[in-house]
Amino acid sequence: MPQLSYPGVYIEEVPSGVRTITAVPTSIGAFVDFFPEGPLNEAVLVQGMTDFTRIFGGLDRRSAASYEIAQFFLNGGQECYVVRVTNATTPAAVATAEVEDEAAASNLLTISAADAGEWGNSLRVDLDHDTDDPDTTFNLYVRRYDDDGETLLTEESFLNLSVDNASTRYVQNIVNDGSVLIQVVHTPTGVAPEPLPASTGTIGDDISALTQAQLDGLAGGDIDITIGGVTETGTLDSWAPGDVTTLTQLRARVEKAVHSADSLNPAFAGVTVDLVDGRLVVRSGKNADTYVATEIVAIANSGGDTSATTLGFGANTVLANVQEYQVGTAAVANAGAWNRGTSGSDGDLPTAAEIIGSQALDPPTGMFALDKADLFNILCLPAAADLGDSEMVAVVSNALKYCADRRAFMIIDIPETVNTIQDMKDWMDDHADFRDKNAATYFPRLNIPDPLDGFRLRNVAASGTVAGIYARTDAERGVWKAPAGIEAGLEGVSELVFKMTDKQNGTLNVLGINCLRVFPINGKVVWGARTLDGADAIGSEWKYVPIRRLALNLEESLFRGTKWVVFEPNDEPLWANIRLNINAFMNSLFRQGAFQGTDPKDAYFVKVDSETTTQDDRNKGIVNIVVGFAPLKPAEFVVIRIQQMKGDL
Repeated sequence: MPQLSYPGVYIEEVPSGVRTITAVPTSIGAFVDFFPEGPLNEAVLVQGMTDFTRIFGGLDRRSAASYEIAQFFLNGGQECYVVRVTNATTPAAVATAEVEDEAAASNLLTISAADAGEWGNSLRVDLDHDTDDPDTTFNLYVRRYDDDGETLLTEESFLNLSVDNASTRYVQNIVNDGSVLIQVVHTPTGVAPEPLPASTGTIGDDISALTQAQLDGLAGGDIDITIGGVTETGTLDSWAPGDVTTLTQLRARVEKAVHSADSLNPAFAGVTVDLVDGRLVVRSGKNADTYVATEIVAIANSGGDTSATTLGFGANTVLANVQEYQVGTAAVANAGAWNRGTSGSDGDLPTAAEIIGSQALDPPTGMFALDKADLFNILCLPAAADLGDSEMVAVVSNALKYCADRRAFMIIDIPETVNTIQDMKDWMDDHADFRDKNAATYFPRLNIPDPLDGFRLRNVAASGTVAGIYARTDAERGVWKAPAGIEAGLEGVSELVFKMTDKQNGTLNVLGINCLRVFPINGKVVWGARTLDGADAIGSEWKYVPIRRLALNLEESLFRGTKWVVFEPNDEPLWANIRLNINAFMNSLFRQGAFQGTDPKDAYFVKVDSETTTQDDRNKGIVNIVVGFAPLKPAEFVVIRIQQMKGDL
């Protein structure tokens, strides 16, 4: 109430009591498997194959889920969580390299690939001191190449970095916050001033104080250049005294001398000479046919000629360094400031233990990494079908329990060996424990073209494809529509492993096994919509996939949409508000056609009053809300009766 202190009109806003309940998404997928890239044991939301390829490396012939994710998006999926797991005995390893300071006295930077995997071996790092303050700052460039080591895929640049941890450009902070390719650890030396990491390339001494007489004395001089163990002599052009007066002019002549060393050797022809802060920096050309990232270009005096010393390559401060710091390859002898790299590896395929993971760890691992995901609806574990039977049972059993806890639905894949009707019946009999209201399975498996194998057919599980159809149907018709029928076409599928007849379909349908069929004109479609609790002999109220998924959606939506009730006064005004809000939510679904009936009172009810919440409940702080709905059951069997008309009608 406002404080009434003066005569006049007072305005007060009164809450309406309306709190809109929004339906949560219905078709966010979740996949757990081996992938060659990406963070380990972390649920990452991806929204298309571009995302998946960028983060997890895309299709990989060792990863069943990579093909399922591609099928998921191809068939209508919009977003899914992906969890990468690795074998605990032979895990994926992170590619690393160490960079020493300019004097090659101590390891200064440890560079690691952002995530474990063989992909990290394709990273290269360039360092230079071509900044406004080359004594205290440096630039760092990261490049990722294809497997051939030649095709550049992506690169990152970090300029004006510092080794001063008080600086706003501190290398460890700037790179680690901004790079998706690498992480850097700086190890201070304790020396003041803190040394900078060595630039890539062969760096000469400071020659900015050369006299005109020294410049003139270089005319026609010889230098020895060594690349990849081959030494050749290059000759500087002759020039008249006073023709060369600047280091810029000298730089061009030194580069020409290197190129003249052996006109038939492309390694020498590709060398570049730069002038950075009064020093000559020599690098092997990246476009040369013989370019090697870890190669060293060495400049030395030729015979009795001391031209190399005059050019700054004879002093103790010279650092003959690699062309680029290569991450993930063990360093070779005499590699300048590049030191002690460790190779990245993908590790072995995960076992059941790694796919299941642990919920007790912080952060959780395996499928329990999805704890960090706000919401997922459809769990697919195609790798489980490739495990031994006991391991598969362990994975599926844990997954079903987890789906119940998270109000999610699971599509269980069958092994590749199950490829006939009798195989399917026997497999289902042997795995009766899989019968669950929150799960469905599909027969047969699919053959899809494999881009990694010349588009030859690859036998894959059905979960990713069907999960995509769930998503497509939800978007077009609603979660209450069965994801099956002539509209539920299988995209990207060349053929089914087994082509069945109507009679064979009937054999599996009564067992709660959904069939994938091929029909003339309509092509390959999903032709079943039962949960694994939907066998005729069970008589479950959760017989159909759309009814169960609608119920899960209602539960999650109401769970999230009624949290405002907690700690409110437990009396009729609260109950009225609850009825108002839930009725509005249920009515919106009714108008979309989610329930049976032509009138709301026939389609759903919401009850919260003194009958559902007794005085004893109120004393205990409990409010009981009862919500009922009349589900739309799919027209699974369509019976058409045909009768002849009498001739006299």
